[in-house]
Formats: sequence, structure tokens, C-alpha cells
Amino acid sequence: MAPSNNEHQSKRRRIDGEDGGRADTSKPQITRFKPTVPRDWTISVAIPTSIITDCVTREQRTTYAGRIARACAVFSVDEIVIFDDSPPGQRPASVDHHDYTGDTDPAHFLEHLITYLETPPFMRKSLFPLHPNLRSQGLLPSLDMPHHPHKDEWLPYREGMTLETPPRGGKGTVVDIGMPGTVTINDSIPPKTRLTLKMPLDENGGVPEPVHPAAPRTEAGYFWGFSVRRASTLSSVFTQSPYEEGYDLSIGTSERGLPINKVFPGHKEADFKHCLIAFGGPRGLEFASMNDPELAELGIQGVRTRELFDHWVNALPNQGSRNIRTDEAMLIALMGLRHLWDSS
Repeated sequence: MAPSNNEHQSKRRRIDGEDGGRADTSKPQITRFKPTVPRDWTISVAIPTSIITDCVTREQRTTYAGRIARACAVFSVDEIVIFDDSPPGQRPASVDHHDYTGDTDPAHFLEHLITYLETPPFMRKSLFPLHPNLRSQGLLPSLDMPHHPHKDEWLPYREGMTLETPPRGGKGTVVDIGMPGTVTINDSIPPKTRLTLKMPLDENGGVPEPVHPAAPRTEAGYFWGFSVRRASTLSSVFTQSPYEEGYDLSIGTSERGLPINKVFPGHKEADFKHCLIAFGGPRGLEFASMNDPELAELGIQGVRTRELFDHWVNALPNQGSRNIRTDEAMLIALMGLRHLWDSS
């Protein structure tokens, strides 16, 4: 359980900095983010590359990627999967993706920008070299997630980036945590490596400890950003899942699905470990299954696409526009489904 505000005020913690001073990581009175209970369950969303194929300019593609990332941040999504739903003959060749742009590889473009946005701002310049995909990065929104540091806010975990600066005493690694001063950890880690650190709680200082990136969520119940994964097809969203037992609750969205309140009546939380919510592009998830060779061999095409999922839902029946864009559908569906994991 996180320390109370009274504890925050009474405990002053300083950690040696490398600039001759000391990095003040004292806990202030204001904390915007409150931890829930520690959780090992996750929420994933899957989006197709076709969501930006109709965008005419790089600026339009950039702002679309920003809206996707923003929706996932607001709803505390843990994983974003970007799958290619284009016809196999129209997909880019497998070459060095460093040279790809949104004009040649929509999957790389979306992955690049969404990963850039998830990264704490203070380390982006070092971790993301100049690239055509980032030419319009000024149009991207701020996600302002818990792991993006604020100088007036203390959390028991921080994201950091290792530096080349020699540590005092010659042992350990100097880490930038987005504060005026740096911290030093005992481990020796190459420079420009992103770390998740657990900060010490004792009054006399201490040394931050590198932990698994999921630790803030599994140990303390903090939302700690999202991972970004690419999948070559709709079916590989499932077969390449990073979770050992895959997704035990899968929800496909379609205008041909049933209303959410009929699929999930009442406001009870669902029993699951890893939930996946998949969204289609302008032509729906059916278009993705049509362009998936593995699903074609299984005969899962058209209306049979719903067989891939445990549930097939329509996020907004009787819509007032002929089409709902994927970024809009995400906001609507995540709001409608949120009671499955958060009844508050």
C-alpha cells in the first residue's frame, strides 16, 4: 500500500546526484495518481493498419496515432497490438524498418509514434533518433501518464535512462529520472537503457532498485503505461500473445454485433486474466480476416470472423453517422466495457 500523505510530509529522502549536489526526491503533498490494488490482470486493444491508409497527409496520420495513444492512456490500457489487415500482396517487403515511413509501412509508423508517446518525454531525444515519421511530432498530444514525471509529484516508482556519466566511487550506473538531479544504482548497465526503478522508502536515503516494468502494476496497482506490439495478421494477434496462456477474454467489435448491454448485462466485473478488445478499420474486422492466409485456410471469413472471439459487440447501435472511425469506436467501446474490470 502506498504511504499516506502524512508519511509523505514527514519523510524526506535525498539520493546522491552526480552534479556534486543531491537529487531531492522528497514526497510532496500533492499526488494525482492513486494506486488501486495490485493486479496481474491486463487490458489489451488491437488496432489495424488500415486506420491510417485513408489519411492524405503525414499530419493526419500523426494526429490519428496520437488519438489512439491518448484513448489508451485515459483508459489505462496495458498493451496495444497493431496488426496488418492489408492484402498480402500490398504489404511492404521485410527490410530495415529504420528507413520506413508512414507512406511505405503504416504498421511501423503507428508502432513508432505510439511507442514514442508512451516513452517519458525527458528520454525521447536520446532514445528516438531523427526519423521521417517524427517530422510532425509537434502535433502529438501529451499522455501525461503516471510514469511521465512531474517535479511536484512523488511516486514510489520511476522510469529512468542510464547515462555514460561515471558514477561516484566507480561502481554502479548513473540514471536520469527526469528530475533536476540524477540517481545512482548498484547495477552496471549500458548507457541509453530504459529502466523501471523502485525508489527507497527509508528516511536516511537508499539506492533505487531496478525492477520488472510491470512491477508498479503488479506490486502496487499503478497504471504504468502500455507496451506496443506488432502482429502480421489478425490471427497472429492471438498466436503471438506475450502471455503464456493467451487471452482468456476476447471481444471483437462490429456494427453487426450485439449491443454491449445485451452481451454483458448488469454491471458485474468479469473474471479474466488477460482481456483483448479488437477493433476493425474502415471495412471492419471482416476485412482483416479476409486478408489473413491462416484464417482463409480455416474458412473463417466474413460473418464467421466472430468465431475468433468470445464476444461480438456493437459499441454504438443506431449511430447517427454512416461510419464510426476506429479512434471514436475505441473511446465508446472502452467506456461501455470498462465496468468489466472497474466497477467504480
